[in-house]
Amino acid sequence: MTIYLRMFAWLLAAAVAFATLGPPQYRPHAYLGQNGEHALAFILVGLAFGLAYTRHRTWIALVAVAMTGVIEILQFWAPGRHARLMDFVVDALAACVGLAASAALDRVFKRPRPQASS
Repeated sequence: MTIYLRMFAWLLAAAVAFATLGPPQYRPHAYLGQNGEHALAFILVGLAFGLAYTRHRTWIALVAVAMTGVIEILQFWAPGRHARLMDFVVDALAACVGLAASAALDRVFKRPRPQASS
């Protein structure tokens, strides 16, 4: 199961990178506004990586923030794109929220169940 979660996480990250850096006409729209679309995308990426790499969430959070910054900076060279500090802040926070949600889900589903006394 872990290999499928990891493949999904990397494919989702690639899709978000393409949507961020690719031609604007290929970018999906969820009608949530710019910040809402960014937040949704990066929450999903954070959640996917958090579920795929359960033992490395702190490291993943650091890498996610760094890669979010790299993607924003790369927009300076992408035609029709523009880098914004606010987009970086929303994306980085959303990725961390997704990672926190994955940790919460992990605790809920892996918490030892109380034993029924007989």
